[in-house]
Amino acid sequence: MNKYKKSILITITTVIILLFTTAAVTIYVDPFFHYHAPLENFPYLVDNQLTQNPGMARNLSYDSVILGSSMTVNFNTNWFNDILDLDTVKLSYSGAYPKDQSNIMDIIFKSDNEVKAVFLGIDVMTYTGGVNETKYPIPEYLYDDNYINDIQYIFNKDVLLNYILRPIADPDKTDLATVYASWWTDEYYNKQWVMHNYEAPPVVDTETPKDAYIENLDLNLSTNICPYIEQNPDTTFYVFFPPYSILYWNDVICENHLEATMEEYLHITRRLLEYDNVRLFFFPNQKQIVTDLDNYADYSHYHPDINYYMTQCFADGSCEIISVEKMEQALEDMRLLIEEFDFEELFSHEY
Repeated sequence: MNKYKKSILITITTVIILLFTTAAVTIYVDPFFHYHAPLENFPYLVDNQLTQNPGMARNLSYDSVILGSSMTVNFNTNWFNDILDLDTVKLSYSGAYPKDQSNIMDIIFKSDNEVKAVFLGIDVMTYTGGVNETKYPIPEYLYDDNYINDIQYIFNKDVLLNYILRPIADPDKTDLATVYASWWTDEYYNKQWVMHNYEAPPVVDTETPKDAYIENLDLNLSTNICPYIEQNPDTTFYVFFPPYSILYWNDVICENHLEATMEEYLHITRRLLEYDNVRLFFFPNQKQIVTDLDNYADYSHYHPDINYYMTQCFADGSCEIISVEKMEQALEDMRLLIEEFDFEELFSHEY
């Protein structure tokens, strides 16, 4: 029995030592930046928005942030330094809903950083959902202030293997200036590729009522966006509408919600221009961009050159909407662009 007791004791002791070693290594390296800023010489792999954004928001040093969906992943934060003199961190969430923005802004504005600017991309289609809806379930233990549930992080085998040991074995440190950038290389941004992979949705006969999306839109703004604008009057919010390709608008026409979508843009404009610390930018009516499918890798995702162009616009005020009347004119330009575009010719070719 003494042998068995000794064996059990050795096993338990070994397990405890391994667990505490794992916890100590995870806390020291902290690959999700949950406790501290990155170690200077560790080759961090940053590839998981859900688990690593909250830590970066909490513990990196910055004075501005980029927020939004995959429409923002191709921004290079070095541009913001060079053009706008801002030390920027990118905290994108692919397919982000308003609640996703709220979750990360809650951490941003509780951090020790003095946030001068927030660059927020708004995809109107995501503002029609529920106010508590997120694109993916979030790991609450990385977003809250409860250290007890951190055991899910510090004793996590995947964290140890994939984010500590693997980078040590094959060091290739992620450049935070381009973090989360889309996998498409330049050869994928062309009309042939886009059209080959595009499939128009089924045609809907019944038109969506003009005000169909407004109730949920209002709730999302009031709950997930506007409180942060109101509570941080010294922060400038650069809110922008991304330039989806003309094929996105073909989807809108097929699904018969053009006027309802236009009303979304207009309603957001009315709400946000009430705030002195909001600057609003509208890019969908940029004809030279949206009608040239060589700028895209699919019906909505554009080349990094477009992200660079938008960064320049934030600096010089191009494409800025300074009044509701100017947005109404921009939407009329958008309608005209859609009406005049030759969809029949576009779809007449084999791709």
